[in-house]
Amino acid sequence: MNIVPSLRHFGKLVAALTIVLVLVCAVMAGLARLGVHVPDHAMTSVAWHGVLMLPVFFGALVSLERAVALQRSVYLLAPACAIAAGIVLIAGAAPAAAQWLLIAAASVSLVASLQVLRKQPALHLGVLALAVLGWWFGNLVWAMTNDVSSSVLCWLSFLVLTIAAERLELTRMLRLPRAAKYAFFVPVATMIASLPWALWKPEYGTRLFAAGIVLLALWLANYDIARRTVHQRALTRFIAVCLLGGYGWLALSGVLGLAGALMPGHPWHDAALHALTLGFVFSMVFGHAPVIVPALTRLPVKYHPLFYAPLAVLHAGLAMRVTGGLAELFWLRKAGGIAGAAALALFALTLITAVLAARRDRTRRHGGRRVSNPTHSS
Repeated sequence: MNIVPSLRHFGKLVAALTIVLVLVCAVMAGLARLGVHVPDHAMTSVAWHGVLMLPVFFGALVSLERAVALQRSVYLLAPACAIAAGIVLIAGAAPAAAQWLLIAAASVSLVASLQVLRKQPALHLGVLALAVLGWWFGNLVWAMTNDVSSSVLCWLSFLVLTIAAERLELTRMLRLPRAAKYAFFVPVATMIASLPWALWKPEYGTRLFAAGIVLLALWLANYDIARRTVHQRALTRFIAVCLLGGYGWLALSGVLGLAGALMPGHPWHDAALHALTLGFVFSMVFGHAPVIVPALTRLPVKYHPLFYAPLAVLHAGLAMRVTGGLAELFWLRKAGGIAGAAALALFALTLITAVLAARRDRTRRHGGRRVSNPTHSS
């Protein structure tokens, strides 16, 4: 028996579980900001809700997925550093160590992205590299300024461009017209150009970023393969529903951002920010988790229509939160935040149930004998 692959798999499993714990801490910190009673130890992370969620949780998750796909153990340093940064913040230590750990994480991930791009030049891989550059730049800005709000747009660009690049890759099956491919450059260039400008003139830079995400939402809604796969069945349709719903929230966030809502202190800031992060990004997470979990953990997932339940709660809760933010009804915004947290918990429970169901089916097919889980590919 070769112990190295087993140790590598164990390390990836531990990393995945730790990432989930970071998410739990980030969610509890967010609830505390809404005035919800949480355990005392969670109160130490209240100031770091956005950091734990954006550069730490999503940085670790995306870089772990990338390292597994590239099958290079050295690239696991990226999620390891991001996770360590989260632990530093949760432990209540000074943020300086977390800042430089995040810079190290993004640097490793950026090197990995550039290596792949050098070997295989492709538009979607170039956008993925730009996404990681946004993560790296945001971490650097935070370290240089100690101002989290100055880095938020950079971290958002990391998430938005990562998702956009992955969707662009799948459009190759559609044989898009050349004009559509060129049009994709417009929102990407707009978002990238907005990041340094937002540091100099936030009132203009944030609006330019908002214009970019509106244009991207329109492009994705028009050209994404999800428009076709939504007419299929089972998991394929579920993923498409998650995607198309997410594009609606992305567009709404951009429209609010054009009114200045992506600027800190704006009365609609919470609505615009969470329309993007919960409505767009977490919709993508819900849709792709049944594919990502087997790839990262070798745990099979059995699709069930009950996956729609947490998705419905997520969108309903977000609608409450956004409405409460726009109408300045804090009780409604708070209720929406609680519903959003409940949606994440319900989705985790649904996912665990789907894993157990898949394992039972596999055991039944093999007459009760234990079998190893093959690595999922998609």
